[in-house]
Amino acid sequence: MSSSKSKKKSHKILQVETFPLPFNLSRMTSIWELANPQLRDVTVYEAGKPIEETARELGVDPEGIIKLASNENPLGPSPKAAQAMRAALNNANLYPDGSGFYLCKAIAAKLGLAPENIILGNGSNEALEFLGHAFLDGEREDEVIASEYAFVVYKLIATSFGVRMIEVASPDYQQDLEGMLESVTPRTRLIFIPNPNNPTGTLVSQRKIDSFVSRVPEQVIVVFDEAYFEFLDNPPDTLRFVREGRNVIVLRTFSKIHGLAGLRIGYALARPDVIDVLHRTRQPFNVNSIAQAGALAALEDETHLRETKRVIDEGRAYLQEQFAEMKLLFVRGAANFVMVNVGDGCAVFEKLLRRKIIVRPLKGYGLPEWVRISVGTMEQNKKLIAALNEVLGADVGQLA
Repeated sequence: MSSSKSKKKSHKILQVETFPLPFNLSRMTSIWELANPQLRDVTVYEAGKPIEETARELGVDPEGIIKLASNENPLGPSPKAAQAMRAALNNANLYPDGSGFYLCKAIAAKLGLAPENIILGNGSNEALEFLGHAFLDGEREDEVIASEYAFVVYKLIATSFGVRMIEVASPDYQQDLEGMLESVTPRTRLIFIPNPNNPTGTLVSQRKIDSFVSRVPEQVIVVFDEAYFEFLDNPPDTLRFVREGRNVIVLRTFSKIHGLAGLRIGYALARPDVIDVLHRTRQPFNVNSIAQAGALAALEDETHLRETKRVIDEGRAYLQEQFAEMKLLFVRGAANFVMVNVGDGCAVFEKLLRRKIIVRPLKGYGLPEWVRISVGTMEQNKKLIAALNEVLGADVGQLA
């Protein structure tokens, strides 16, 4: 039997040179000492109150909640889209098509453009972020312009990128394109024109758009946000500016009339060199394969689109008629919601919430007396009106 001498293991001690940190961790009192300073001024976007959260708070079945807060399609997604998404789940182990080849091709064919004119986003909100990364520079002291009551995300984008936001006054809740032109300076980079506008629901005419675009300086990019485009009877044609090679970007989404808000899929339309710039800001695989499959099927489901528009047209007319009978001030809208003055938007929101109906208070838009009410099914609309009459009637009784 052989024997061996025991060997001692030797440990080599490494001398690591240390460098002083640029700050004292023990003295750092707030994460804001590390964070980008402009983020202090960003107000976190507050979405419409979820059905599930409301049901938990009230201790009721979620099926009993009526949500008229987020301008969603009350009929749900296209049945063809639902079928396509279920089939797409079989390949969920694979990465999606990063370029969205088939969906871009289908959108292009439908709109008379080329696939090179299109970029997909994780909702059209992500396309807004593309624009920020591509064109905004806080150190250059850039500026962006939008209407006083325009979609709040434009302000969030501007603040996030450290640029100045110029809000143009909105007389009678209409977007003032002439005022926007007068606000342009050499530092202006982007002008946002949501059409129809959220939350007011107002629409800018083709005549005003044509006049505006013809006079915008060449260095300024005009962004037409057309999330509610498909609800319009005679929509303005902004794509012709894209075909003409103007500095115009058009945003659209599958969240609204197509009923795919939960998938987060939208797109931007622009001339090819602009799209090329935006692609350089895009994360790989930013739009998942399930969303692409659902959007592709929804795009071709004309039956679902027509039925949704019919329901919205009838429901919007009903709500506006009822508001008029109730002597409530409201803004006649062109989309799938109505903005109405109820005296105290937050108080009415809370009282309707206790009646299992969710609407959207507009205090965050500087409109504390107003709420935005999405058009639902006719049954939902009638329940909303009954509850609103009850709430406002009780308020009147308390004041008497």
